[in-house]
Amino acid sequence: MILDEYPQALILTGPTGSGKSQLALDLAERLDAEILSMDSMALYRRMDIGTAKPTAQERRRVPHHLLDVLEPWESASVAWWLERAAECCRAISQRGKRPLFVGGTPLYLKALLYGLFEGPPAEESIRRRLNAEAATAGRMALHTRLAAVDPVSAARLHPNDVRRVIRALEVWELTGRPISEWQTQWLESTDRQRPAGSVSDRMAVAYASGSSSVARPRCLCLDLPRSQLYARINARVEKMIAAGLVEEVRALRQLERPLSREAAQALGYKEVFAYLDGHADLTETIQQIQKRSRQYARRQLSWFRHLPPCQPIRAELTFAAWGLTI
Repeated sequence: MILDEYPQALILTGPTGSGKSQLALDLAERLDAEILSMDSMALYRRMDIGTAKPTAQERRRVPHHLLDVLEPWESASVAWWLERAAECCRAISQRGKRPLFVGGTPLYLKALLYGLFEGPPAEESIRRRLNAEAATAGRMALHTRLAAVDPVSAARLHPNDVRRVIRALEVWELTGRPISEWQTQWLESTDRQRPAGSVSDRMAVAYASGSSSVARPRCLCLDLPRSQLYARINARVEKMIAAGLVEEVRALRQLERPLSREAAQALGYKEVFAYLDGHADLTETIQQIQKRSRQYARRQLSWFRHLPPCQPIRAELTFAAWGLTI
């Protein structure tokens, strides 16, 4: 696992709009670190404004990695990202620097902390057959079959998510056990690894005083009052629109190939596509992006609460938690 191989690596996470990127610049400079993006949408080139990528000046200030590594029509799995992250950590460490992961994609974070649930290897003959069935009988037919053998996964997966539905059916055919059962077993094994507790103001004072009795956390999660977070999100969306998000999305439509399913679901882009198609006016579009961003932030917070290594902390206490003075 990456964190075992590179014990000096640190993680700064938090919900969208919480101020991770700007804080990370200051932390990275003080920690002599290079930043690895933990954002699944920042992987894509030409998707800059809507993903709030660091500017060219900020990238000169601190080296960033795992940004602009895919075309918008390409796809990336969690396993693919984890492999690239390991390669970056190796190179950063060889330069004598510290890897600092920054971002809020929950699945990337969970894989970084606990590794991946691998499952049985892919069986191409099964996948070809199920893909052909989806093309002839329809996606709902596959989803209905999944519901019969693995209702837990069927309830979690949308019928249009054909790739994951096929993977769940593939695991069932190969092992005779639902993929949800395999995943539960994996989750139980990771639960046994999890330390409990969170970073409080008192603990941060202990860090700052150099107390050796308090273990420093490797993963800090920015914790803001909900009203403050929502206000930041709303303002951020308005700033993105003013910076040219509509023009950025319009340019994506003119590419030689359509966006991948993953890229097309990025916050803000789906709503602007609808605006360009005449399904909403600009005010409605802004409000919809703000609403969806707030909903996403709530989902992120729920994920983080169920990952005890992610220690909630106020931004101003992150320096003390990692042994730095402001």
